[in-house]
Amino acid sequence: MGLTKQYLRYVASAVFGVIASQKANITFVQLRGERGRYVAVAACEHVFIWDIRKGEKVLILCGNKHEVTYLCAAPDGHHLAVGYEDGAIRIFNVMTGESNVTFNGHKASVTVLNYDSLGARLVSGSKDTEIIIWDIINESGLYRLKGHKDAITNVVFLKGRNFLVSSSKDTLVKWWDLDTQHCFQTMVGHRSEVWGFVLLANEKRIMTGSSDSELRTWDICYLDEEKEAGEPNVKKMKSPFENTEVTEKELNENPEDRILRCQKIGSVFRQGRDRVVSLATDTSNKIIACHGTDSVLEVFKVLSEEEVNKMINKKQKKAKKKAKQKAESGESDGNLEPEVERTLNDEIQRVTNIKASGKIKSFNFLLLPNGELKVVMLLQNNTVEAYNLNVTVKVPECTKTARVTIAGHRTDARTIAFSSDNIAVLSASAETVKIWNRSTLQCIRTMACEYALCSLFVPGDRQIILGTKSGKLQLFDLSSGNLLETHDAHDGAVWSISLTPDQRGFVSGSADKMVKFWEFELVKDENITKTRLSLNHIRTLQLDEDILSVCYSPNQRLLAVSLLDCTVKVFYTDTLKFFLSLYGHKLPVLCMDISDDSNLIATGSADRNVKIWGLEFGDCHKSLFAHDDSVMSLRFVPKTHLLFTAGKDRKIKQWDADKFEHIQTLEGHHGEVWCIAISPNGDHIVSSSHDKSLRLWERTREPIILEEEREMQREAEFEESMAKGNEPLVPGEKEGEAGLAGKKTIETVKAAERIMEAIELYREESKKLEEYYQACKVSGKKLPPPTNPILAACGNISPSLYVLDVIRKVKSSEMEESLLVLPFSYIPDLLTLFNEYIQLSLEVELICRCLFFLLRIHFGQITSNQMLLTVIDSLRKNTIGKINEMKDVLGFNMAGLQFLQREIEAKEDVSFFADATEKFQEKKRKRKKQERAILMVM
Repeated sequence: MGLTKQYLRYVASAVFGVIASQKANITFVQLRGERGRYVAVAACEHVFIWDIRKGEKVLILCGNKHEVTYLCAAPDGHHLAVGYEDGAIRIFNVMTGESNVTFNGHKASVTVLNYDSLGARLVSGSKDTEIIIWDIINESGLYRLKGHKDAITNVVFLKGRNFLVSSSKDTLVKWWDLDTQHCFQTMVGHRSEVWGFVLLANEKRIMTGSSDSELRTWDICYLDEEKEAGEPNVKKMKSPFENTEVTEKELNENPEDRILRCQKIGSVFRQGRDRVVSLATDTSNKIIACHGTDSVLEVFKVLSEEEVNKMINKKQKKAKKKAKQKAESGESDGNLEPEVERTLNDEIQRVTNIKASGKIKSFNFLLLPNGELKVVMLLQNNTVEAYNLNVTVKVPECTKTARVTIAGHRTDARTIAFSSDNIAVLSASAETVKIWNRSTLQCIRTMACEYALCSLFVPGDRQIILGTKSGKLQLFDLSSGNLLETHDAHDGAVWSISLTPDQRGFVSGSADKMVKFWEFELVKDENITKTRLSLNHIRTLQLDEDILSVCYSPNQRLLAVSLLDCTVKVFYTDTLKFFLSLYGHKLPVLCMDISDDSNLIATGSADRNVKIWGLEFGDCHKSLFAHDDSVMSLRFVPKTHLLFTAGKDRKIKQWDADKFEHIQTLEGHHGEVWCIAISPNGDHIVSSSHDKSLRLWERTREPIILEEEREMQREAEFEESMAKGNEPLVPGEKEGEAGLAGKKTIETVKAAERIMEAIELYREESKKLEEYYQACKVSGKKLPPPTNPILAACGNISPSLYVLDVIRKVKSSEMEESLLVLPFSYIPDLLTLFNEYIQLSLEVELICRCLFFLLRIHFGQITSNQMLLTVIDSLRKNTIGKINEMKDVLGFNMAGLQFLQREIEAKEDVSFFADATEKFQEKKRKRKKQERAILMVM
C-alpha cells in the first residue's frame, strides 16, 4: 500500500544560549593537566565544560532527556559523576567525554553526590529521602540507607573511618556505620531544615548551615580514641551552654553514644539573614565559604593551633596591661592575672565577603599551595564569574578574573526571528538582543535594548526592529551594532509586529488598543553623509480591546488582529473595513498565523486549544486540544499547511491543518516554551524557553508514518509504566534502614528476559542433544548433529556457554535487579550451570556474585528442595576452592608489586608515592625552624 501523504521528521540539532542551568551546581574539573581553569556546569540535559580564562566551551557531555541536577568531580580529576532529574547517575570520562557507567536507584531527582577519598565509592542522596552507596570499580550498587523523612541536602564519607554523615530537610543530621549499615547517631539540635554541613579539624568538628544566619558548630568525640588514650570511665565534658557531666551510667542508657559524642560548642554568625544555600570547605579544611539567597559569598578562615595560641597570648597581654593600668588608678579589684577565654570566633575568622553581580546559585573554590584562593560562581542570571583572593595577606583583596556572559541572555528570550537567508537567528530578552550564526551557533552581535516582546528582520537583513514592553519601537543596524532610532510608538506594550508581504513596511499591535501602520523610508543622517533607514507612521486603527497579536495575509488583502476579548477581528488592509470576526475561544488568543496561500488562519489560545479557520467565510474547520497549558506560539511551515505550536507544557507539536492530525511532538525543553521561529525554507526551527536555552531543530529526510509513530509511542508508554510498577519483594528481607541499591527499570526487565530466553534455549538444546545421542545409539551410525542458528551466529558455542555470554553482557549495575525479576523455575538450571562454570574456572568472580545473590533471595525455596541438595553441596566445595585459588593469585601479585616498590624506593632513595603537599609542608616547617634558630643566635 502506497503512502498517501509523507511527512518528514524534525530532530533536535543543538542547544545554545544557555551558559549554565540553575538547577545544578558548578564544579572545577581537571582537564589537560590544569587545575582551576576549567569548570563543569549543567546545561539542561547536557554538561558543558568551560574554559573560564578564554570564555570558550571546550567539551559537551551529552545527556538523554532528563535535566542535570548535581555534578561531582572525582578525586582523580579524570571523571565526573552527573545526577539527573529521574534519579539516574552517569559517570563521564572528562578526557574523552564518554560515559560507560549508569546507575539507576533513585525514584526522584538526585540532590547530592560525593566520592570517598580514594574515588572507589560514590554516595548519592535524592528527593526520595534515600541514600545509596555505589561501587565505582565494580560498577554496581552496594546498598541503600533509609531513615530521613525529607530530601537529602548533603552526604559525606569520613576519611579515617567507615562512617557516613548525612543532612536533610527533615532538620536532622545522621551518622551511619557502613559496616553494619545502620544509623548510630542523630543530631537533633536544629529547628528548621539543614541545608548543608562541613567537617573540620580532621573530622573532629562539624559545622551546619540552616534556615537562619547561624552556623552551628559541634565537637565530635570518638570514644575508641579516648580509650586508647587511657581516658577514665567518667568523662567530664563542660559545654559553654550546659554544665553537665556524661557518666558511664548515661552511656548505658544511650548506647548510641558508645561510638561518638557530639556537643555543641558555639556558632559563627553570617551577615546574611536568609537561609544557607551552599556551605563548603576546601580539601585541607582551612577555608570555609557559604552564601544565602543573595549575591554575597562569605569567606571564613580556620586558624591553626599555633595561630590561635598566638592570638590568645596577645589578648592575655592586653588584658594584663589593662588590669595593671586600672590597679594603678585604683579602679581594679586586685586581679592582675585576668583569664582570657578561648571562643569559637578565635578559631574561625571572617576573611572577606565577595560581592557577585547577581544572585549566587552555586559556587566552588580551590586553595592553591601559595595561599591563592580561586572561586568560581554560578549566578541566577545565566552567568559564570571567577574571582581570585589571597588569604595569606592581612587585608585580602578580591579581584574578578573572568566572566562568561556572551554565550547567553541574562533573562528569558521572549522573541526570536530568522533572517531571509536562513543563516542568522535573532533572539531578544529584557536587556539585550543577540544575533546568532545558525551553522556555528556562535553569537556574532550583542546589542543593549529595552524589554523586547516581538522582533523582525528588515528586508535585506541589515537592520532589525524590536517592539518593547514600554511601547517603543527600536531600530538597530547590524553591521555597526548601533541603535539607529527609537520611536515612542504606543502607550502600552507592543505585543506583536508583522511585516507587510510587499516588504515596504510593517504593522504593530499594542496593549493601548491601537494598530499602527509603518513604512520604511530613507533619510539623511546628520552625522553621516550617507542615507539610512528610518520608520514613518502612516495610519492608525483604533479598537475597543487590548491587541495581543497581528498578522498580515500573504496576499496582503487582509489583516487579522487578536483582541483581549477572546476574538480575532479580520480587516481589509486597504480600507481598514471590518471583514470577519472569529469567535469560539474561551480565553484570549495569544498567537496566530496565516498559511502561504491565504486560505487558512490558525489561532492558539490560553485555553490550550488551536482552532483552524477558513479565511474566505470565517468558518471553523477544526478545534484541536493542542497542549496541556497555554499555547504561546504558532507558525505555519512555509508553502505548506503544516503548522507548529509551542506551549507552556514544554512541548512543541507539529500538526496537519488539512487532515487535522497530530504528526510529531518535539520534546527537550525543561521550561515553558515562549516562542518559535521557522526558517523561510522550512528546514530549521528555533525555540526559546524559560530554561534560558535556545534549541535548534532540523528537518531530516526520514519519513514519518503516523501508524508506526503512534505504535512506538504506545510501546514507550507501556515500557515506562512497566518500569514504574511495584518493586519486587525480596523473600525473608524485612523493611529496615538498609535495602538493595538498584531499582526496577525497563533495562533490568529486558536483561531478565534475555537470561530467561537463554535458559529456555539451553533446555531445548539439551533435550535435542539427548535425543540425538539416543538416535545415534539406536541406529549405530553417526548422524549429523542438530544446529541452532543463534548458537551458530555466536560461533557454534555450546548452549551453556551461550547462557554465560548473555549473563556477561548484563550491565554490572543492573545485575542484581535483573536476577531479582527471574522466576524461581529458572533458578535450578542456573545453579547447575554455575557449578559447571566454576569447575571450568569461567568468570569465577561474576558467577560467585550471582550465586551468592540468588542464594540470599531464594534461600528458603533452595534449602527445602531436595533435588538441589547435590548441586548446592558441589557448589560449596568448588566455590571455596576456586576462591582460595584466586586469593592466592591476588596475594602473590600484591607481594610481587610491594617487592618491586621497595626495590625502586631503595634504588632512588626517595618515597615512591610521596604526596607533593606533604613535601611542601615539610619544607615550610624546616624553613621556619631555621629562621627561629637564626633569631635565637642573633
